[in-house]
Amino acid sequence: MSDVLIFIEGKVGRIRLNRPKAIHALNTGMCAAVLDALAAWRDDTAVEAVMIDHAEGRGFCAGGDIRMIAESGAGDGSAARDFFRTEYRMNHALFTYVKPIVAFMDGITMGGGVGISQPARFRVATENTKLAMPETGIGLFPDVGGGWYLSRLPGRMGQYLALTGHRLHGAECLALGLASHYLHSDRVDEAKNRIVADPQAIEAVLDDLSAPAPDARILAHQGAIDRLFASDKLEEVLAALEGDGGEWAAQTLATLATKSPQTMKVSLKLLLDGATMPTFEDEMRQEFAVASRVVQRHDFIEGVRAVIVDKDNAPRWNPASAEEVSDHLIDQIFAPLPEGEAWTPH
Repeated sequence: MSDVLIFIEGKVGRIRLNRPKAIHALNTGMCAAVLDALAAWRDDTAVEAVMIDHAEGRGFCAGGDIRMIAESGAGDGSAARDFFRTEYRMNHALFTYVKPIVAFMDGITMGGGVGISQPARFRVATENTKLAMPETGIGLFPDVGGGWYLSRLPGRMGQYLALTGHRLHGAECLALGLASHYLHSDRVDEAKNRIVADPQAIEAVLDDLSAPAPDARILAHQGAIDRLFASDKLEEVLAALEGDGGEWAAQTLATLATKSPQTMKVSLKLLLDGATMPTFEDEMRQEFAVASRVVQRHDFIEGVRAVIVDKDNAPRWNPASAEEVSDHLIDQIFAPLPEGEAWTPH
């Protein structure tokens, strides 16, 4: 059985993620297949729109094939680089696609799942949606365009989400603009059927089936987030949280204590740069340079060991504190790659 089902139904190009045991996590072959489909459909008048969803099983997409990436990173890193190069080409192709794309984020939408849903013009959340960029917990960073999307959220929300890996539910995604529509999950099949029947009417169909979203709890913390995460320096964010004295700040500080100091610093720089990045192509080029280095560093190998392989959830980060992560190290991680190795679009 294929890991991704690609077919045309009516005048809609269908992309259905189909790795239920892995919560539809992306591997290199899946990204390549999506890229090929997008290229084939680009000039095909029989395809008027593209729909991305998941086949059987829970979750939309839990991210990328982290175990493979870590095994490669522990070696020469070439398979990891191949994955990121292909995945980011897919992300860029989706972002620049001229035909309308609708993505159904019904369930877990993390990491790579954010990367394939956020470029879509129509992004559907449900009561099952759990969206997060939890990468700092495994010594990685919010890639697949995270530097672009998160830096464009209101206030300092993106910095908070990037550092903490906080999970948003569907109503919060809608409130923050990460979703364009909120539907009850029992209306999702009807929405898909109606879109297949009339791909020119995607917006009207989703508007018609939309439900009032519950309260977006995260917005109650927007003021605190804007104040406490105001700095682009990790040390200053931690000091602000320490000095606050409130329960929410204390819980947030405890969360950050479990994350990789190195990749928290990487994430803050990524969003700082991403806010003024001229194009999404430039964003992907930078993220590829960063990713190709981070996957071969200690914190990623150790984070995957602690969270995914041994599951002891006790990673030993190195450097162990924010103060020990030098500006020089961050500059090395962000340096552009030489021309022959740099990322290029498909």
